[in-house]
Amino acid sequence: MAAIVTGSSTGIGKATAELFLKNGYDVWGVDILPSSVEDVRYHHVMGDIRTVAHDALPEPEILINCAGTLDDDEAIDVNLRGTIRFTEMFRESASLRSVLFIASASGRNGSEFPNYSASKGGIIAYMKNLALYLSKRGALCNSISPGGVITPANSHILESPELYAAVRNETLLGKWAQPDEIAELAWYLCTVNRSITGEDILIDNGEMLKSNFIW
Repeated sequence: MAAIVTGSSTGIGKATAELFLKNGYDVWGVDILPSSVEDVRYHHVMGDIRTVAHDALPEPEILINCAGTLDDDEAIDVNLRGTIRFTEMFRESASLRSVLFIASASGRNGSEFPNYSASKGGIIAYMKNLALYLSKRGALCNSISPGGVITPANSHILESPELYAAVRNETLLGKWAQPDEIAELAWYLCTVNRSITGEDILIDNGEMLKSNFIW
């Protein structure tokens, strides 16, 4: 069983790669950073999703796109064009049975940087387009839109008591998610799920729902 996970060196990508390894998959990780995963069934390809070669990777059963950047100047090129380019390499793979994208809550509500929000909204739209195509052979395609997640990319917030208190206060549950929570949902959507496709699943501790009713 082969799975490809992009952005596998840190955060959600690393947690996802490790969970699939724990459950018996051979995992190929793709990241611009060196490997941080230690397992005999883990294979690391150090490269950019915009340029990495198809022949450096196997034909997967599972493809999970976690790679991305918060740099607003690079967001469209990396998060959207890069992810589409990488995924299209496996579009016709006969072994492919599930594709998953890590989008963002900002792809729904536009609450972050403009290009970043647009890139994640584009990923959700592309996911639906690919779900239509893959359904012809019974393969699934979904995305997860996390809100705040405790990852190194958010260290400037996590290391500031004032900022972290402020962002937690924006959620119903008063917290952010751990990377392994996103990984567990990824595992379900890609391996347990048989009937959900073309859907974007929000996991944000109730941040988008939170509102103050004034009468």
